[in-house]
Amino acid sequence: MSDMVEGYIERIIYRNDENGYTVLSLRVDQEEITCVGSFPFISEGEFIQASGSYTDHAVYGQQFLVENYDMKEPKDLFSVERYLSSGAIKGIGAALATRIVKKFKEETFRIIEDEPERLSEIKGISDRMAKDIYRQFEEKREMRSAMLFLQQYSITGNLAVKIFTEYGQRMYEILKENPYRLAEDITGVGFKTADEIARRLGIGNDSDYRIKAGILYALLQASSDGHVYLPEPEMLQRTKALLSADEEAIHRQMTTLSIEKKIIIKEAEKGKLIYSSVYYYMELNVARMLHDLNIRYEIKQENVLKRVTAIEDQFEIELEDQQRTAVAEAASNGLLIVTGGPGTGKTTTINTIIKFFETEGMEILLAAPTGRAAKRMTETTGYEARTIHRLLELSKLTEDQENKFSFERNESNPLETDVLIIDEMSMVDISLMHALLRAVSVGTRLILVGDVNQLPSVGPGNILKDIIESHNFNVVKLTKIFRQAAGSDIIVNAHKINDGEKIKLDNKSKDFFFLKRESANVIAAVMINLIKNKLPKYVNATPFDIQVLTPMRKGELGVERLNQILQEALNPPSKEKREKEYRETIFREGDKVMQIKNNYQIMWEVRSKYGIATQSGTGVFNGDAGEIKEINLFSEHLVVEFDDNRMVDYTFNQLDELELAYAVTIHKSQGSEYPAVILPILDGPRLLFNRNLLYTAVTRAKNCVTIVGSDSMLQFMIDNKSEQSRYSGLCERIRELG
Repeated sequence: MSDMVEGYIERIIYRNDENGYTVLSLRVDQEEITCVGSFPFISEGEFIQASGSYTDHAVYGQQFLVENYDMKEPKDLFSVERYLSSGAIKGIGAALATRIVKKFKEETFRIIEDEPERLSEIKGISDRMAKDIYRQFEEKREMRSAMLFLQQYSITGNLAVKIFTEYGQRMYEILKENPYRLAEDITGVGFKTADEIARRLGIGNDSDYRIKAGILYALLQASSDGHVYLPEPEMLQRTKALLSADEEAIHRQMTTLSIEKKIIIKEAEKGKLIYSSVYYYMELNVARMLHDLNIRYEIKQENVLKRVTAIEDQFEIELEDQQRTAVAEAASNGLLIVTGGPGTGKTTTINTIIKFFETEGMEILLAAPTGRAAKRMTETTGYEARTIHRLLELSKLTEDQENKFSFERNESNPLETDVLIIDEMSMVDISLMHALLRAVSVGTRLILVGDVNQLPSVGPGNILKDIIESHNFNVVKLTKIFRQAAGSDIIVNAHKINDGEKIKLDNKSKDFFFLKRESANVIAAVMINLIKNKLPKYVNATPFDIQVLTPMRKGELGVERLNQILQEALNPPSKEKREKEYRETIFREGDKVMQIKNNYQIMWEVRSKYGIATQSGTGVFNGDAGEIKEINLFSEHLVVEFDDNRMVDYTFNQLDELELAYAVTIHKSQGSEYPAVILPILDGPRLLFNRNLLYTAVTRAKNCVTIVGSDSMLQFMIDNKSEQSRYSGLCERIRELG
C-alpha cells in the first residue's frame, strides 16, 4: 500500500527538462522530505499531494519515490505566500507576495483568477503587471489541466509536455479529431504510439486518418530498411499487415495522400512505385545536381601525364595505368567516381590527385561519412579530413526547430573549395548525398571514392552503386592488387570471397586464421581468450581495440547475447565502477559503446586535460563508437568519449541511443578499421549470411582476421551471392535526365 505525503515544494534540487525527472525537497509540516519522480512543469512553492513509497538510497539516504501526485491549492496563508514568492510567477518577489496575501488573505487565488484587475490596488502592481500575473497563473492552470487530461489516456509526462508545448489549447481538438497528427508533428511519437492513443480515445480502425497515417508509417519503416520507395504490391502488403484494413480503403487514401502531395505515385515499366514526397524529390534533385557538376574541362592530357610523372619521381611512387587514368580524369572532369577493392591503390590514387591539384594552386577539402573513416583518411593522406556532417556545419537549432536539423553550408552558402574528395561513398545515403550536393558549387571538382562491393548505407538509398550503374559519369575501376597488398591474406582472401572462390583455412597465414568450433558457448570462450590474451600482443593493440563482428543481432552469437558475455569478461562489475541498468542493459564505466541513431542536436565538446572545452559542436551519428568515462547517478547522466575525443553528456532517458559495442553487427562496422577482427560464424538466416556481408567484415581488419566457427557455413557465405533487395531509383532518375 502506498504512503501519502502533502506539502509545498521548498526547493528543486535537480531537474531533467527532457523527461521531467526531478529531485525536490518537500516541506511537510516542519519536516523536509527528499522526493524523486517525474514532475513536468512543477515549480518551487507549489503545493502537492503525492503517493509513493520510502526507500533508502546508498548515497543520498532516505528518499520518497513518487508514483502519482496531484496539484492542490495551498491550505494556509503561509503556503499561499510561499508559492507566490517562490518565483513561480515572474515579477512577484517576497515583499510583494507578503503585501498581496496581507490584502486578500484566503481570497488571494480567487482574486487572481476572477478579478485580476484588483491586484493593481496593491502598491507596486500596475494594471499591466496585474494582467501579466493573471496570464502566468492561467498558463500554469492550463498546463496542469492538460497534464491531468492526458494522464487519463496513459500518456507519459514527457510526451504530455511535448504535446502541450506543440499544440497548446488546440491539443483537445486535435486529439479528438486526428491524434495521428502526433506522429507527423512530434519527435519521438511514431505511428504505434499515436495508434494506441487513438484507440484509447475511441477512434475506429477504419478511420481515414488512421489509414493515411499507416501508409506514411509503412513508407517510414521501409526507409529504415534502406528503401527509398516501395513497389505498389509490397506497399499494400505492408500497410494491410499493419492496419488490418481493406485494400480498397488503402487505395483510396493513397490517392488522397497523392493529391495532398505527401506521397508520389510513380509510373514505371515494372508497375507503380510509391515514394514519400521527401525521398522522391531528393532523388530527383541529386540526379540533377550530379549532372550539373559533370563538366568537361579542356586540358591537354600530355601535360597532365607529365605532371603525374613528376609527382611519381618526387615522391618515389610508381602508379599503375588505371591510377594514372584516375588522375587524368580528375583533372578533366567535374565529377569522377573511383572504385576498387582493398589493396588496389585507392589511397595512393587519392594522394596523387591531391598533389596534382596542389601544383595547380587549388583549394582541396576531404571528407568521409563517419568519424573513424575521416580519421583514417587523415592518417593515410596527411591532410585533414572531416566528417561530412562537420564539413557541412550542422547548425545549432533553436527551441522551435525541435523536429528539424539543417546545415549552414548549402546553395546559399556553398563550400569554399576547388576540389572535394569524399571517401567511403558506399556508406552515404540519399539524405546525406542531397545535403552534400546542395553545398557544392558548379565548377567544383567532386571526386567520389568507394568500394561498390561493400554493404550499402544504413540509411535509405544505394548511392554509389546507382551512380556507377547509370553509366552517365566517368568511373575509374581499380582492379590490380599491388605487390605489397598481395602479401596480405586479408586482402587476397577478400578478393577471393568477392569472386566466389574458395579460401585456404590451413592457418599458415600471418594475418588470416580459422578456428573450427561447433558450439556457440565454446566459440564465445575462444573469443574471450583471443581478446584478453592472444591478439593484443600479436597486433600491438589493447583488448578494447579488438572488435567482434557478427552477422546478426539475435541468437546465441548475436550482438545482444555476445555483448553481455564480453562485458562480463572484459569489464566486470567493480566497486570502483558505477553502473546504470536501462531496459535490460547494464551500462558500466569503462564500457565500449556505440551510438545507434543519428542525433543532430546533442552537444559535444573536445576538452583539454584540465577539462576545459577547446572545441564544441552538435551531432553524434549512427555508428560512432566510444567509451563510458563517467556515470553520475545523482544528476542522471553519463559521459561518453568518442574516438575523435568528443565528450558527450547523455541523460539517462537518452540511453536508448546507445548500446554496448564489444560486439557489433557487420552493418554497423562500415567505414571503420580495426587492428584485429574476430568473426563468429556458426548458423543463422540464409538470406543474411551472404558473400557481400562476409567481404565487408573481412575488409574491416587492418592486421588480423580470425574466424571462429563452422567451415561449411563460411563456404556457404562465399557461395551465397543473394543480397536483400533495396528499392532505390537514383539510377533511373539519372538516366531520365541524361
